[in-house]
Amino acid sequence: MGARAAGMAYASSCLKDEWSIFNNVGGLSSAKETTVAFTYDVSPAFPTFNRMAALIASPFKVGTFGLGAFKFGDDLYNEQILSTAFSNKLGIASLGISANYIQYATLGFGNKSVFSLSFGGIASLTPMLDVGAHIQNINQPVISEDSEEERLPTRLTIGLAFKPSSKLLISSEIEKQLDLQAIWKTGVEYQFNKKFFCRTGFNIDPDAAFLGVGFMPEKLSLNYAMEYNIRLGISHQASVSYKFKKR
Repeated sequence: MGARAAGMAYASSCLKDEWSIFNNVGGLSSAKETTVAFTYDVSPAFPTFNRMAALIASPFKVGTFGLGAFKFGDDLYNEQILSTAFSNKLGIASLGISANYIQYATLGFGNKSVFSLSFGGIASLTPMLDVGAHIQNINQPVISEDSEEERLPTRLTIGLAFKPSSKLLISSEIEKQLDLQAIWKTGVEYQFNKKFFCRTGFNIDPDAAFLGVGFMPEKLSLNYAMEYNIRLGISHQASVSYKFKKR
């Protein structure tokens, strides 16, 4: 989640910001001030695919804690997630873990709730090169107790981020979900002004292209991204976050 990640084709395994609570939780330790954020992702052609999320992240001496809420779908079918997360920096690596309470609701079929665990980390190998990895739903909770015993799938993502200059960031990753083909994601972020950013990227299988812009002054952050997916058409995501001053 987050329009910054969306503008970079969701190549977010090495991004370090408040939205790491939903992406690679290892990056959450970069939040040095209490931050609140909200995002909304709308798909005009398929309104049932609309998503929204909100979070709060706050640093403490022992590390950074976060709480996030996510919703997908409509009255016919929807998913809701409540996540708690913790991340801390140890040497060159930032490590994090999140616990997620997930509820599925289908009209006429009732609700189903499960707990899942996710883990992630980002290591700064050099000032210009980061490597990140995270695994979602490590415990593979059962979501359907029929004869097939369907489980929430585990998803593994590994990526690299290269920063050849202070203004340019290139991020690329491979995401693999069990029983599905791998997805290759690559995104670029360029800071053309002290407060303004532009972004682009692509996914392969399913193919999609992304564009995004960001306005990020000292405390307030506004970001927008547009995705064109060959299967789902155009979608838009906008995010806002605010950092509170340290006491």
